[in-house]
Amino acid sequence: MTKEIRHITVIGAGNMGHQIAISAAIAGFQVICTDQNPDALQRARDFADTYLAGRISKGRMSEQEVTKTKAGLRFETSLAAAVQQADLIIEAIIEKLEVKRALFSELDTLCPPRTILATNSSYIVSSQIASATNRPDKVVNMHFFNPALVMNLVEIVKGPHVSAETVELLEAVSIQMGKTPIVLQKEIYGFVVNRMLQATRKEALNLLDSGVASVEDIDQAVMKGLGYPMGPFQLLDLTGIDLAYHVGMEKYQSSGNEADKPSPTIVEKFEKGEWGKKVGKGFYIY
Repeated sequence: MTKEIRHITVIGAGNMGHQIAISAAIAGFQVICTDQNPDALQRARDFADTYLAGRISKGRMSEQEVTKTKAGLRFETSLAAAVQQADLIIEAIIEKLEVKRALFSELDTLCPPRTILATNSSYIVSSQIASATNRPDKVVNMHFFNPALVMNLVEIVKGPHVSAETVELLEAVSIQMGKTPIVLQKEIYGFVVNRMLQATRKEALNLLDSGVASVEDIDQAVMKGLGYPMGPFQLLDLTGIDLAYHVGMEKYQSSGNEADKPSPTIVEKFEKGEWGKKVGKGFYIY
């Protein structure tokens, strides 16, 4: 099945994007990672060099395997050049619907008719994006988890517009990348994993906002009492408090429900620029 998917383009060279790109290149796909920000691309390139060198030193990959991976991984600032041969595009940009729709509309004109257009979003369902293209059957959610080089799961969502062939191809790609795909048979906000996490995160923020317990103690309770590998505030710092803010605002703007607004603590940290590990400070200092 994956013979039909040889060339993959990942749009967005941030933490998620460049790790998805490296994962695909290790799996043997021809991969281009593209971003309009040359600094982001350089950081992605540097990360790839460091990560792959580390795989050799740890005995996880041979020098030949790393050489082959690097030969199959390219970084490109030109969107048109990056997508012209793509069989599959994975978008990993900001969680804003209008930005994604504009990008997918542009991709629809730049890509071959065969190209599958996947979004890594776990909150914006692909049916909200598909109408910006002339290929709705090939527009789909393919959600990786952070960090994508480590996390095994991929959520694929079969919206009402998505063809069975598209889903089967993405399952095959996921398996070739060493991932475990699960298929959601219908669209739902947050999919499976994030709905579970969101319930824990919402209550953790309620406890913090109410002054019941500290960030550190809530994280310890969740890890030691529930067996989670990290606490909800540690996870927020890892995935990005700015992402949590944008996701909450998108949901609120869509539903009009005040309860869907981001927590006051999330809003405060977003406005202060305390977005988590990537900026050195969030709920913790790094």
